[in-house]
Amino acid sequence: MASGGPDAAGARPGWPDVASVVDHVGVRHLVVTRHALVRQVLADPQTYRPDNALDAVTPVPVAALRVLAGHRFRLPPTLANNAGASHPQIRAIVAEALHPSRVEAQRGWLTGLVRRRVARIGAALRAGVPVDLHAELAADLPLLALARLVELPDAPLGAVKDFARAALELFWAPLDADRQQVLATEVGRFHRVLRDFAATGPGLAARLRAAGHGPDVVVGALFFLLVAGQETTSQFLTLLLHRLTGEPAILAGLRRGTVDVADVVEEGLRLEPPIVTWRRVAAVDTTLGATAVPAGTSIVLWLARAGRDATVVDRPDEFVPGQRGSRRHLAFGAGAHRCVGAQLARLEATVVVDELAPLLPGLTVLRPPWYPDNLTFRIPDTLLVCKEGPPVNAFGREGFPAHRHG
Repeated sequence: MASGGPDAAGARPGWPDVASVVDHVGVRHLVVTRHALVRQVLADPQTYRPDNALDAVTPVPVAALRVLAGHRFRLPPTLANNAGASHPQIRAIVAEALHPSRVEAQRGWLTGLVRRRVARIGAALRAGVPVDLHAELAADLPLLALARLVELPDAPLGAVKDFARAALELFWAPLDADRQQVLATEVGRFHRVLRDFAATGPGLAARLRAAGHGPDVVVGALFFLLVAGQETTSQFLTLLLHRLTGEPAILAGLRRGTVDVADVVEEGLRLEPPIVTWRRVAAVDTTLGATAVPAGTSIVLWLARAGRDATVVDRPDEFVPGQRGSRRHLAFGAGAHRCVGAQLARLEATVVVDELAPLLPGLTVLRPPWYPDNLTFRIPDTLLVCKEGPPVNAFGREGFPAHRHG
């Protein structure tokens, strides 16, 4: 955590079920790794409250707070950070917008869109041109789907994506003051757009207003959907596709029909979750396993590590679709705050894998995803691939320009 949080793979096998860890600003946390204990915490929002779920990992300095205040930025308890009486109704309204029947109704549209993109990707690869699967397929697809279901502000896709990534960095990354100032400006600016939309917008915003919720709640719900409701699915699509490029046996099984696409998606969620940790705070003195937990203790739930718990999964570090325990992952959380967009994310991933899998065998990964330092989110930036053989880049010569992150 001193460098931004546990990794997705859980690379330190010596971790105990509950570990005391100090973060980059000197705050002590209890990191929970065992599947049963993580689920126990998630299932009890009264003992382990979600109040700190959206707190900035790096305390926001006064200068950046002034920037946010100038844009009237507020995040009251709404969804992920709400253990109050208002949560069930707010959640129910959002869940209705993302109801499985409404999600399933998007399958035809989504399949058509993905199929057209895959056709373009295939043509480029056959021509020897490298393709960034993140940019060309995964980055904006979840946002387009979410917009059809909840009616989002009419803003350029790029601006929405920039805002979402800035928010993930501002609240969950280790940062210096200058970077916080930049991010606060970007997040605050788009928050103003959300506030204007919340006052008069249709769809989900209108339904929340009709239920008597004020503008701060409407903005908070839209904020969380844009930050976590679509950006995490973009991340997962990229993570899963990258994983599948290194799983030839799985790709062969998909081609033969002996491996089920839905099982591939669930195993991907278990092994490559976009959200690797989540936070809670102890509301009372309690115990977690054999560990005493004083009231006020910050608790970091290592979701990714819990997905590799050998007491739950037969082969925890191997990609084995359909194996025992594969679907018991906690990629969507659990309990009262379980992700309301789980079915939408599953649909998007299933369609993408179904349509793109025939192109994946024989691809060479030229540039794997790069992940910035972040406690909770992996945030991949690219997945550059080509067909086997010397590729031709956009400049018409073999080789590639240096990665912007080195």
